[in-house]
Amino acid sequence: MASCRRVAKPGSGRVTVWTAASAAAVASVAALSAVPAGAEPHDPAGHPSARSVGDRITTLYTQAERATERYNAAETRSRALRRQVDRVQDRVARGQGRVNRMRAALGALAGGQYRTGGIDPALALLLSGDPDHYLDRAATLERISNRQAAQLRVLQSAQRTLRQERAEAAAKLVRLEHSRRAVARHKRAVQRRLATARRLVNALPPGALPGRGSGTGPGTGPGFGSDELSGGLNGGPDAAPSSGWASAAFGAARAAVGQPYAWGQAGPTAFDCSGLMQWAYARAGVAIPRTSQAQAHAGQPVPLSQARPGDLVVYRSDASHVAMYAGNGQVIHAPYPGARVRYDPVGMLPISSITRV
Repeated sequence: MASCRRVAKPGSGRVTVWTAASAAAVASVAALSAVPAGAEPHDPAGHPSARSVGDRITTLYTQAERATERYNAAETRSRALRRQVDRVQDRVARGQGRVNRMRAALGALAGGQYRTGGIDPALALLLSGDPDHYLDRAATLERISNRQAAQLRVLQSAQRTLRQERAEAAAKLVRLEHSRRAVARHKRAVQRRLATARRLVNALPPGALPGRGSGTGPGTGPGFGSDELSGGLNGGPDAAPSSGWASAAFGAARAAVGQPYAWGQAGPTAFDCSGLMQWAYARAGVAIPRTSQAQAHAGQPVPLSQARPGDLVVYRSDASHVAMYAGNGQVIHAPYPGARVRYDPVGMLPISSITRV
């Protein structure tokens, strides 16, 4: 039996009855209300249509993918900063050890001078039974004093360097903490969108969700008109990869077909879109950046009509998705959560750029 509670509005004396069923209905409507313009939001019975839910799920997956690339970028920055912090802290430790040794040496030298040189030099000369020996000894003491002064200057310089490196380490630790917070923030954004998408999928009856591809047809972007797209699909020098490493990367991507999509993963058994590209090129011995935005600039731009297997095809104006050209108008990519690495048409989404590594 549904529970209920009464909520009184302040100052009105009116009481509103809320049942658990009412709350659930409101939540469902809110979750399904954001549908693209032009979609049919409800079926004849007044329920949200499978098409509108499918559009909402597609939007959530797209948003999750963009958040995933932001997460990947923040994670890459955090790892780089951690390495920098480790190097600076190592320099600080070595610098502190050097300063300690210098202090000990100067302390020993000063102690020796105090024990043997506590008398005025002129008086010591008058009282000396062997003035020539005293003058030789005095010259030696002067040289020791000069060396001590030089060591003191070196110590002071080392202390200044140590203070600078400590300040650098502190600043990098602050940046590292900000980067860690960004990683956590983007991770939460991905998880929220994917959780919402899963709830929508699970709420539909089996078979009600239309089949989802990665796109709805040939896309166009800057420099990629319909004529060029047709040229890339129907011909062009795409018979073979452009280099040995591109061939090896293409072979690795083909071997990954069938592996699951997993956000934030770069292999070897699960991938997000940019993680698959980085992993494939790593198998070829080539290091490329982690994110799709950075991968768009990882090599030489080429037109679609000249694309060859192994080239990176970057999609959307924000470069939030990336695939690998496979020849014959096809790409290999990790599409979205719940899907596996697969082949799709090169025009599945609006193309932003094509890069030859």
